[in-house]
Amino acid sequence: LAKYPEIKTLMGPDPHLKWIVSGMVFMQLVACYLVKDLSWKWIFFWAYAFGGCINHSLTLAIHDISHNVAFGNKQAKWNRWFAVFANLPIGIPYSASFKKYHIDHHRYLGGDSLDVDIPTDFEGWFFCTPLRKLLWLFLQPLFYSLRPLYVNPKAITRMEIFNALIQFSIDLIIYYIWGLKPIIYLIAGTILCMGLHPISGHFIAEHYMFLKGYETYSYYGPLNWLTFNVGYHMEHHDFPSIPGCRLPMVKKIAAEYYDNLPHHQSWIRVLWDFVFDDSIGPYSRVKRLCKLAKES
Repeated sequence: LAKYPEIKTLMGPDPHLKWIVSGMVFMQLVACYLVKDLSWKWIFFWAYAFGGCINHSLTLAIHDISHNVAFGNKQAKWNRWFAVFANLPIGIPYSASFKKYHIDHHRYLGGDSLDVDIPTDFEGWFFCTPLRKLLWLFLQPLFYSLRPLYVNPKAITRMEIFNALIQFSIDLIIYYIWGLKPIIYLIAGTILCMGLHPISGHFIAEHYMFLKGYETYSYYGPLNWLTFNVGYHMEHHDFPSIPGCRLPMVKKIAAEYYDNLPHHQSWIRVLWDFVFDDSIGPYSRVKRLCKLAKES
């Protein structure tokens, strides 16, 4: 910032984010109507190939919104309620809990018992062969959602209750109008595309140590177009208040700081290497003991 103060002008809300997310939510609502009479095999096909991609993208929009970039820091409540709206096609309440834990991920990156993004000792010990690592990737949504309850349980917030009530109410309305298949389409898409799917490569690419000494990596491939530039992850951790749409500008302005860092060009290659490279697995993370963890 001292060398490139113009980076400060990139901070602040993204005026287009609310309209893009609203369009995605509407698109999934239309998809619910279109799939209501399909056979089950096509329900799961379209859930994996189309709906799940949108839902995974929406989880990354929620990630952006958790940093208040939809309406700005002065409208924190608007951001939280908009995240609940973005959550609707995902089928399962997610946004409020994500917000609660994601701040710790930035504040205590790799912190033992604080950063719930770190796999547990059991995950590192058991999922150590190619077949088991493949299973771990498939079950990633399960570990991602349950790990916080074991590693760093927190009291349920009022926002989480509202998130769940609104989400399940919308699920029931969709079920009442169009039946069970649209609900399965939404939830199956979320689970499948957060598991063994090219977009899910970002979970591994971001903080798994492919090269010793480097714990955070960016990805500069085309899937950033579908994921609100979550691939610009080094840039994001440096400047979390800059919305995803402007992170490429950070790299462009301060190229000397980012161009020589190791990075990924393919999330599919990341998944392949994770499964078949014996030196990489759930243990391939930096874990540090933070002062807060010591006190607790």
